[in-house]
Amino acid sequence: MITRFAPSPTGPLHLGHAYSAILAHDMARAQTGTFLLRIEDIDRQRSKPEWETQIIDDLRWLGLDWDAEPLRQSTRLPAYRAALQTLWQDDLLYPCTCNRRDILAAASAPHEGDPPMGPDGIIYPGTCRGIHAGSGRRHSDVPLPQDTTLRLDMGKAVTRVMDARRTEHGAKTFASFSETGRRPKGLIEFTATEMEQNIGDIVLSRRDFLGSYHLSVVLDDAAQGITDVIRGDDLFAATKIHVILQRLLGVPTPTYHHHALIRDNHGRRLAKRDDARAIRTYRTEGASPADIRHLVGL
Repeated sequence: MITRFAPSPTGPLHLGHAYSAILAHDMARAQTGTFLLRIEDIDRQRSKPEWETQIIDDLRWLGLDWDAEPLRQSTRLPAYRAALQTLWQDDLLYPCTCNRRDILAAASAPHEGDPPMGPDGIIYPGTCRGIHAGSGRRHSDVPLPQDTTLRLDMGKAVTRVMDARRTEHGAKTFASFSETGRRPKGLIEFTATEMEQNIGDIVLSRRDFLGSYHLSVVLDDAAQGITDVIRGDDLFAATKIHVILQRLLGVPTPTYHHHALIRDNHGRRLAKRDDARAIRTYRTEGASPADIRHLVGL
């Protein structure tokens, strides 16, 4: 078993982070496995060295240790660019110039109620996909666009996955992953229709930084050999995106363990703005690592 904890150095660790980190660490240690640390600093505007230093200090104070030097996403840009190049050459990406206001207006127009929502917010209505489809240009003749948003054409992506699965299994199977945390546990299967209607054309790279969470997490988990991804239940829906990307990029699908979220007194999940729940605050007030474990139910 190889697990990981992958914080972003954009703020302090809070109780929710502590729960996820301790759980991933303890599950690996219980199986005489490997626990790794990854610093998800792909967002260079918000990531700060001082936050990384504090995160590592808090993790060590909690009694956690990892079995290799931390992997930093900022060193992985060539891998992200190569994956984007592969998807571009396979005609699975298209450039998008829509801003949030454009997307909201286009997504709301045909509906009487609120626009449909997916794991990344409003489901993209495909405005720029139509422009790209009408251009008639083959990607093999066009360089990968720079300094622009790139979206995955989900319709083409699921067709590509279905074709590969038919070749491999001789049946019209689609995609699945193994879940050991949330209920129902076991094999989670999903359909191509779900991906197109409930998720849509997700962003894989932005103008302001190369890659996206979805692309980087898939490539980094593969690079670190992660066998079991332990993370919050808020990322369960995004797992379907990650499985599709794993199929398209030819990397393994780990086992997933989505755990319950630590919430505040009003039932809201904790965020980095919740400084009152920061591990550093508890340390300053005299709490022990054992107290933190007790607070998060471990």
